[in-house]
Amino acid sequence: MKHKITRPALTVETLGLMFISGVLATIAFDLWGQLVSPSLGFATLSPHGLAQSLLGTLGLPKSTFAGYFVHFYLVGLVGYPIGWLFIFRPIWQRIMGNTHWLLPSAIYGVGLWVFAIGGITAVAGLPFFLNFSGITWVALVGHVAYAIVMVAVMTIISYDD
Repeated sequence: MKHKITRPALTVETLGLMFISGVLATIAFDLWGQLVSPSLGFATLSPHGLAQSLLGTLGLPKSTFAGYFVHFYLVGLVGYPIGWLFIFRPIWQRIMGNTHWLLPSAIYGVGLWVFAIGGITAVAGLPFFLNFSGITWVALVGHVAYAIVMVAVMTIISYDD
């Protein structure tokens, strides 16, 4: 059975949706990883550090500013929202149809974690999945929380008519 696929047009409204949802999702990610997790005795996330390592491996400037820029703007406000709106969500809809957003957003978050902690760390010359240390699992929760918040905000703002 062929399911209807919803892929938004790349408009100013879509960019605004990406930025607003990305900002709130990145705040949730950083709140979890830099405040809640350490206060519970778990690891502290440092995604800008991973971005700096990647930039250095690629021979690009790896300043603290560059790490934060890549983490917040390129990944949080652009990359991950594009991945949801234009790649993962249409594939999900093609296979599963129009389901509630919670399960696919959580699965997307796991995919983001695999991409970031399994893939980007390897490219950046860091240990595979950071040797499955405490930060690995804090990052899993952070990426799933990011995805859920991002999709929840998109749903509230509603890019579906």
